[in-house]
Amino acid sequence: MRPPAHDLPNHLGRVRGCLLGGALGDALGAPVEFESIKRIRRQHGPEGLTGLVPDWRGKVGLITDDTQMTLFTVEGLIRGGDVAAVRRAYLRWLDTQQHRSPPPASPAHDRTAARPARVSSPATNDRPANDPAPAPSGNDPVRTGLLREQEWLYSQRAPGNACLSGLRDRRARQAGAPAPFGEPGPVNPGSKGCGTVMRSAPFGLGARSARHAFDLAAECAQITHGHPTGYLAAGAFAAIVHFLAENEFPAENGSLTENGSGGADGPLKPDETLARAVRKAMDLLATYPSHEETSLALRGAVSLAARGGPSPEKVESLGGAWVAEEALAIAVYCALTHPAPGDVGRALLLAVNHSGDSDSTGAVCGNLLGTLHGEAALPADWLAHLEGRDAITELADDFAAWSAGNHEITDAWRRKYPGA
Repeated sequence: MRPPAHDLPNHLGRVRGCLLGGALGDALGAPVEFESIKRIRRQHGPEGLTGLVPDWRGKVGLITDDTQMTLFTVEGLIRGGDVAAVRRAYLRWLDTQQHRSPPPASPAHDRTAARPARVSSPATNDRPANDPAPAPSGNDPVRTGLLREQEWLYSQRAPGNACLSGLRDRRARQAGAPAPFGEPGPVNPGSKGCGTVMRSAPFGLGARSARHAFDLAAECAQITHGHPTGYLAAGAFAAIVHFLAENEFPAENGSLTENGSGGADGPLKPDETLARAVRKAMDLLATYPSHEETSLALRGAVSLAARGGPSPEKVESLGGAWVAEEALAIAVYCALTHPAPGDVGRALLLAVNHSGDSDSTGAVCGNLLGTLHGEAALPADWLAHLEGRDAITELADDFAAWSAGNHEITDAWRRKYPGA
């Protein structure tokens, strides 16, 4: 997406908002992932979580695999913007789950035989990874670039089984075409876990159209998840993000205008902007075969939000978010019930206070509202505690410049993003 020159600061704010907002929601929900709402209330009070809390390590603001993979999605887009480039980026992420620190860069390791790597484990902090991925071979450019050298990313944060097994599958290193939409993909054909959705917001920010965002997100989701619902939900999410990013920021009267049109469709308030983005993405989704599960989940979210009275119990009526369409539906519901820029914190809290995959729903909700409102709407006191904030911000700035065609190809850029 190429914003007009006068809108570049707004575009930067949206990209930062999307990535930082997703990371905030991720960090907010991580300590209560796998916990029931009953236990959350018993531990944190009748309102459940009311802000960032320490995790089992006693640390506040730590992100999970959701944010890790989102960052590598960004890097893959900058470094090629196709399925092969994103696949290589995800293999770099896989290294962060199988090593304590960055392994030697390519081509120094390009013909070594991989031995079981020792990685951090939430349970023991000292567990060999099972079934490690094959080491890079030939001229494979996997172990290159500067994102993989970020030491703080080398930590297991409850990564999804399908993401791990899909990338360890040797087919993950092949650049074959994804399956036609509506058919099972070649890797983990029965899996529709939420790992497809939680990493896919960047496709909406860097695409030339909503359909391009949808298609590329869905194709890249097939790298690890082959169930049509799993990859189509990722496509729908990317399309929503794209539609949100098309809108200008609020004017002084608090309204928005669509597509920089100066109000050709009349002033749009945040709730109208978000609802319209979801509706347009649902219309696009309906053109794809096997869309029914995702469409049904999104219709349920929209209908539930219209009834008002948001609560954890209503969140849980949409599912547990362990599968892709439920994670997307819950995040959309929470955003629709609290769409105002001053309510981002409330939306994120609703998105994580439930008996399900709290970090993923928090991350996806944060991506949506961060894109809608920009970085300035994110709770500053939470941002102050966010792990990797500076690195995320730098990557967001690079991605904003790249997606706007406003970046300068320097030696420093080539070191960061070889092949870009």
